[in-house]
Amino acid sequence: MSNHLQLSFVNFKKGAYIMMEGREDTDRFFIIRQGKVRIFKKVEVVAEGRGNILGPGDFFGVITAMSSHNHIETAQALTDSVLISVRKDQYVALIQNNTPVAMKIILQFSQRMRYLDEVLTRLTLKNLAEDHPAHLYDVGEYYAARNQYNQAYYAYHQYIMYCPQGEKVQTARGQMMKMAPYVNGLQFSFGPEESTRSYGRDTMIFSEAEPGDELYIIRKGAVKIVKIVDNQEVLLAVLKEGDIFGEMALLESKLRSASAVAYEDCELLAINRINFERMVGTQPQIIARLTTLLSERIWFIYKQLANTLIKNPLGRMYDALLIQLEKNRVSMKNFGRYTFDFGPQELLNMVGLSGTEGNAVLWKLLENRRINVLEDKLQVEDISEIQRQTEYYRKLQGFEKARHAADRRA
Repeated sequence: MSNHLQLSFVNFKKGAYIMMEGREDTDRFFIIRQGKVRIFKKVEVVAEGRGNILGPGDFFGVITAMSSHNHIETAQALTDSVLISVRKDQYVALIQNNTPVAMKIILQFSQRMRYLDEVLTRLTLKNLAEDHPAHLYDVGEYYAARNQYNQAYYAYHQYIMYCPQGEKVQTARGQMMKMAPYVNGLQFSFGPEESTRSYGRDTMIFSEAEPGDELYIIRKGAVKIVKIVDNQEVLLAVLKEGDIFGEMALLESKLRSASAVAYEDCELLAINRINFERMVGTQPQIIARLTTLLSERIWFIYKQLANTLIKNPLGRMYDALLIQLEKNRVSMKNFGRYTFDFGPQELLNMVGLSGTEGNAVLWKLLENRRINVLEDKLQVEDISEIQRQTEYYRKLQGFEKARHAADRRA
């Protein structure tokens, strides 16, 4: 490490706890210099490929340090250990002095997020979109059936490009000819120097299932990230100025896992793989921003995974609303009205409910007079009601778990 970056070394005896799940002391993360550390959670929703035993060169605590949320896991020293302690405000200097560390963190985060996102999709939507460019045709069909011609035309075009021998190429061409008069502002290729891109509202920037070699930084406007699963469009996120997206396909050279559509007129900065690798060393602020965004997304996915364990569907709804409040850093101390940026259908998608069951649970939610729908957005008269209801259902879940455990022992 450079002399300009003064990092501290901390020692932990075997068995000592380094950080605790739920705690708020999240101003730093650790890199292991010597020893072994075990990482675990109160409730392990899913096993992760990296395992829970870490050794020299591994890091932990980055997600909560960079996102400034409470710890999502506990770390305990399995042996006497020496750790490098890195404060959040030292991360930019760390990147400048040690590019491989930054790349290791970003690549591992990208892989972790893709894996967790696939698990969450299976648990909530009971299905996964096809991981093949042929799925582009299905995306085109979905939007064509809803007269969303800009998105449909783009998806058909990309299907023909990446599946030139596909069995539905002629059908796709026919569909494109029919909707061509209604399509405007689409661009499919850019020159190497055209890093600044403008997109009109409802223009598809990229589609799920197509290859990608660029990430994007939003300079102006907003972009929505969506996925078509079981013939429905699921809203994953609405991103705004300063946000970064599309990094997983660039970093891992895999197909896009979701589509990006201009939510309003927007201007983007496109960064390809060569420029990205150069930026890691020359523009550490952007890399730090990317790390922060990835940390926030992984924290959010872990919360959503824990939500799937709540058996009572109404309890899952309240918990999902509380997660959104935590994600948006809404203080529970400020009692008062709050309007969410999504409506009832999006809430059903979040908790994996649909059809008759979903509507029945939704009616139960809206029987609470402190919750209503205003201009297709959910609104709560007092945010403390969301916290109170969530705590009730979490306790109920705990009682049920304890009862089942007692029954098994009997």
